[in-house]
Amino acid sequence: MIPYGRQIISEDDISAVEAVLRSVCLTQGPIVPRFEEAVASRVGAHHAVAVNSATSALHIACLALGLGPNDLLWTSPITFVASANCARYCGAEVDFVDIHPDTFNICPNALEAKLSAAARVGRLPKVIVAVHMCGQSPDMARIANLARTHGVRIIEDASHAIGADYLGEPVGNCRYSDITVFSFHPVKIITTAEGGMALTNDAGLAGRMERLRSHGITRDPALMTHAPDGPWYYQQLELGWNYRMTEMQAALGLSQMDRLDAFITRRRALADAYDAALADLALRRPGRQHEANSSWHLYVIRLDDAARHRSVFEALRAAGIGVNLHYIPVHLQPYYRAMSFAPGDFPASEDYYARAISIPLHAGLTDDEQGQVVTAISEALA
Repeated sequence: MIPYGRQIISEDDISAVEAVLRSVCLTQGPIVPRFEEAVASRVGAHHAVAVNSATSALHIACLALGLGPNDLLWTSPITFVASANCARYCGAEVDFVDIHPDTFNICPNALEAKLSAAARVGRLPKVIVAVHMCGQSPDMARIANLARTHGVRIIEDASHAIGADYLGEPVGNCRYSDITVFSFHPVKIITTAEGGMALTNDAGLAGRMERLRSHGITRDPALMTHAPDGPWYYQQLELGWNYRMTEMQAALGLSQMDRLDAFITRRRALADAYDAALADLALRRPGRQHEANSSWHLYVIRLDDAARHRSVFEALRAAGIGVNLHYIPVHLQPYYRAMSFAPGDFPASEDYYARAISIPLHAGLTDDEQGQVVTAISEALA
């Protein structure tokens, strides 16, 4: 089976993790800060907070922005459920904005209309989570302008998009958002096995996220309610979680950062080759925005004939092609259906789901394997 995605682990990666295992600190040592600095420097952000998953990063990002009960978060229906669940962890409500059919990201026109309608009834969201689906940035300049007009905060869920750029600048620099989140799951661009990171240019937000990832505890006397009892002293200022990243994970991520550019270059070459090889088949290739250069975490085709969706998917699996589907629209999940969401609410997202198939794309995919994928798709459609 040719998988749709997988990690690439080198001897240098293994050596980096082994060095930590032979060291004094397995957690809360010097490697996590080094990894944070490497990512922040790469994307041009002022602060980075490493955590044990991108889901955890989304959660503490929402909390840092003050999201809570009676508040509202908007995101895309075409995303992993974590982009919406982070609001529920905070006691907030969730709503969705339909996607643009070419980019699979939040449609700015739909967002503008929905914000205007929400302003009229006094029910604006506190936070918008703008998903970078497949690794391509949404139109963040327009989204940011719309959100700031209405006083709405922005989190970029760039879990797919480390190494991507938008308007000639790296995704993650937070020019158009309060906080950006990356994922380091094994099928993402680089991996820490499990792990995530929240980036921001706001020192206050960074400081709060650092406390929230570690039980809400501080050892900084300047933040304490009274003078420390002694050099051992710490205070819990608020309820937090144990979302810390280990030294081993950070060592793997730090080593992988050395190959980030090579990974992105290979993924982009494979995407270009797919674009050429699939051009004449009965399917739609992923749309590209001229202002956004994707990291190509995923390559999603959409069949012209939705009635053949399942049969083509199963034929590809039977041919040894490890296709997948990213994602089932979040509003159609039973948990969210119970909140009164229903089929027909977000037509573009539902049409996407009826046609989409994620085909293999990762930096370890060989030209030969890619040829097998293209042949299998051609035969499945024939």
